[in-house]
Order: sequence, then structure tokens, then C-alpha cells
Amino acid sequence: MQCMGPDSNSPPPSQSDDTEVTDPAAIPQPDQWVLDLIEASPIASVVSDPRLPDNPLVAINKAFADLTGYEESECVGRNCRFLSGSGTEPWLTEKIREGVREHKPVLVEILNYKKDGSPFRNAVLVAPIYDDTDELLYFLGSQVEVDDDQPNMGMARRERAAEMLKTLSPRQLQVTTLVASGLRNKQVAAELGLSEKTVKMHRGLVMEKLGLRTSADLVRIAVEAGI
Repeated sequence: MQCMGPDSNSPPPSQSDDTEVTDPAAIPQPDQWVLDLIEASPIASVVSDPRLPDNPLVAINKAFADLTGYEESECVGRNCRFLSGSGTEPWLTEKIREGVREHKPVLVEILNYKKDGSPFRNAVLVAPIYDDTDELLYFLGSQVEVDDDQPNMGMARRERAAEMLKTLSPRQLQVTTLVASGLRNKQVAAELGLSEKTVKMHRGLVMEKLGLRTSADLVRIAVEAGI
């Protein structure tokens, strides 16, 4: 995921890069609810902490390791621009930077590189995660490899996501929209004038109706659909 302000002149990851590395031992262990965002997801996903120098990754899931070839020990403590390389599009890099600066969800399809140096077209999602006082805690990132032989795959995926959200009730769509913006259940409840229990109920119904396993998957569907 080239999601946190990568250098467009970075070499492919099989070579050395200028990514600042934070000692993994100095990174606080994320709360379990943060790990739950990504652990069960079949989509390659990561969490980074913008409160630490250079916004390093603090957690990745198995799907990310399988997609990129990097193990968790090689990722935690590094800004994820280590996936960038000589062919990475700088204008898409800037779009990601803008989303991070403005704390807004962003979705782009960008050229990244796996550990072995092989390039792949990567549909990257970056979305902020806030605490109950609206302080930015983390960025959630997810990646889907896009087949260059299927140039319309991105559009088809967005259309599919939009059709999925059409099955939701108005209240479920409201909850989904706020979850996708990075709000937690307590914040969604305050925004909609509902109890936290009711928000959890709607969120669970949305996950069940859409056949999703994790909050990371729900955020991705919402952002792909354009909400």
C-alpha cells in the first residue's frame, strides 16, 4: 500500500529505500479492536499510526503478507512507501498524500512492487480511524491486486459495491457512511442520536447482509461505492 506519503523517486523494494524505520520495540501494541479491523479480512490490510514519526505500520494481516511477500517483522515500524518504485505514478501518490493530509478516505489504483521486485497494479484504500473524542488514531489501509488485462475491473468493483449498498435500509446506509469516515460506534451513535447498542445492531445487520467479515471490508465497500 503506497498510502502514507511515499517518495515518487523511491527504488523498487528489492533495492534499498529511504523509508525511515521506527524500532518495532518502540511501537505500542495496538488495542485488540484495532487488530480486529483487519485480522479476519481476506483482503490485504494494514494499520498505521500517524502519531509516530513517519506514520509507520503497526499491524498487517496475513493477506497483506501473502500479496506482497513481506512478513510482519519486515513491515512494522516502516512507512508503507516501501512498496513504491520507479514506475509508481507521482500524481496518484499525491492524491494519496492529499487524503492523508486532509484525513479523508481515498481510493486509487497505483503501481506498486512486491518484495521480489515484481510490479503489480494495486487498488489502494486509505481511511482514517478516530477515537471517541475525534482525535485521529490510525489509518486503515487495504490493497487489492488489479489484473492489467482487465482494465475495467476497477469500475466493475465500484459498480458492484454501489449495488451492494442499495440493499441497505436508509438507517443502515447512514451507519455505514459514518463508519467509512472512520468513526467508532460511540461517535456514530452521537451523530445519529441513537444508542450505541442500536448502532452495533445496525452495523451487525449490515455486515451480515453484505456478507462481510470485518470492519475493514465494510469500509472498503463504502469507499468503493463512493460514500
